[in-house]
Amino acid sequence: MSVLIGGAWPYANGSLHLGHIASLLSGDILARYYRAKGENVLYVSGSDCNGTPISIRAKQEGVTPKEIADKYHEEFRNCFEKLGFTYDCYTRTDTAHHHNVVQNIFLELLNNEKIYTKEIEQVYCNTCEQFLPDRFVEGICPSCGQGARGDQCDHCSKILDPLDLLEKHCRICGDSPTTKKTEHFYFKLSTFQKELEKYVHTAKEHRLWRANAIQLTERYLKEGLHDRAVSRDLPIGVSIPVKGYEEKKIYVWIEAVSGYYSASKKWAEDNNKDDSIYWSENTKAYYIHGKDNIPFHSIIWPSILMGVGIKGLPTYIVSNEYLTVEKKKLSTSKNWAVWVPDMLAKYQPDSIRYFLTINAPENRDSDFSWREFVYSHNSELLGAYGNFVNRTLKFVEKYYDGIIPVGKINSQLKSEILRLYKEIGSHIEDTNFKPALEEIFDFIRNANKYFDSQQPWIQIKENPTQCADIIATCVYLIGNLAQLLNPFLPFSSQIVKGLLGMEDFSWIPTGNFSNNLTNVRPLFERIEIETITSEIEQLNKQSET
Repeated sequence: MSVLIGGAWPYANGSLHLGHIASLLSGDILARYYRAKGENVLYVSGSDCNGTPISIRAKQEGVTPKEIADKYHEEFRNCFEKLGFTYDCYTRTDTAHHHNVVQNIFLELLNNEKIYTKEIEQVYCNTCEQFLPDRFVEGICPSCGQGARGDQCDHCSKILDPLDLLEKHCRICGDSPTTKKTEHFYFKLSTFQKELEKYVHTAKEHRLWRANAIQLTERYLKEGLHDRAVSRDLPIGVSIPVKGYEEKKIYVWIEAVSGYYSASKKWAEDNNKDDSIYWSENTKAYYIHGKDNIPFHSIIWPSILMGVGIKGLPTYIVSNEYLTVEKKKLSTSKNWAVWVPDMLAKYQPDSIRYFLTINAPENRDSDFSWREFVYSHNSELLGAYGNFVNRTLKFVEKYYDGIIPVGKINSQLKSEILRLYKEIGSHIEDTNFKPALEEIFDFIRNANKYFDSQQPWIQIKENPTQCADIIATCVYLIGNLAQLLNPFLPFSSQIVKGLLGMEDFSWIPTGNFSNNLTNVRPLFERIEIETITSEIEQLNKQSET
């Protein structure tokens, strides 16, 4: 089986915050799991370096858009690497390769009569003397009455045209813009209505998409799809590959989602591989993103793929809800956010991965609380999992000179491990990552109870044979927990793998451990409770500046 995993492309206009990671982390969990099963996996993403937000940031800092894009693209790569994300290809949208692939998609849609031109009214700022990119137009959403920008309302998720906004103003100068006539290319999105209705019905019937994706997509389909502009007058981006229109750029909503395909092609070229197996109707395709990106993945990208005749439509839409911070909406403009580079400088990546999975906004908004982060690390990672590993392996080190004893594995616990592989695998494949991790940690707590109830520190003197069985069973559990937890907690799993001399992680029970244990150290370090107060003070301080 071939598995394609596409992680949403963050805008290279500012640092990553925990909200980004909360919506993207499940992509790496899937990739690690399917590789352990031996499947063909292609996990792709990249930095969106063409968007208007980058131009805005560049204007604010008085530098070029490329300087902004370069800075944050490298920061993103570094953060993802430190968090253990195993992308097969992490690229960027301002490469010649991406531009060529997107232009070919555009031309194919044009040749298939899915794109046409028409003259339209577009927002124009007389003060700035330019047509305004959609994100440079701000005003009131006509649907919900909240503040919105010209491409989408973040409050009600409605896709907008800048002309729809009420009380419009130019983000650059603040003046009220007018309109001017100009010619643009349009995508016949309306022609895919019936096909998309069938496609969404199948996804709903088989529970392949998150509930928010089904609800929002059905709402759009009920309202009726409208043709959408696919070109814009922008300073940077992918040029329209049609004579006479080279100064216009392909609109970001068609260009950015095509990045999954361009990244796939880049991986194929760089590795001399055939990527067509990841774009067939037999491919399992997972798309990982936040709920603000739902229509681009559930309506627009499938329509583009249909328009060019590619069969590999998204199978699973993994659209997380929002992450709040200390019960308040995350806001980058107000600096109310926990920034990933800061987190990585202070805390273990597995701690971050654990918290954002066990508290994932899978079906509803969830909150990042410093108190909960510290207490969950100390009680679960350190107190439950770390404690079980450390007490068992230290026992082997002390009483067996580091040589893992040969003993009879407890049959009931062995059966439980076999059940766990099936249950956890099913949860992961169905994109239920939070329940999967909860179930593993329920088992870990039971493993600690087993250790306590069996009292090996007494049995080592009174019944050495039984003690060997107990410790052999606990080591067996630890080795298999490392495999089960590797998609979630890869760094600590790698340490356990090294200690026990395990082979590469696989999704079948293991019992083959070869190393002699020496220098066993705790997997996790305690985070001091005082950290909670200092981090909250820092958060409040940064949001006031």
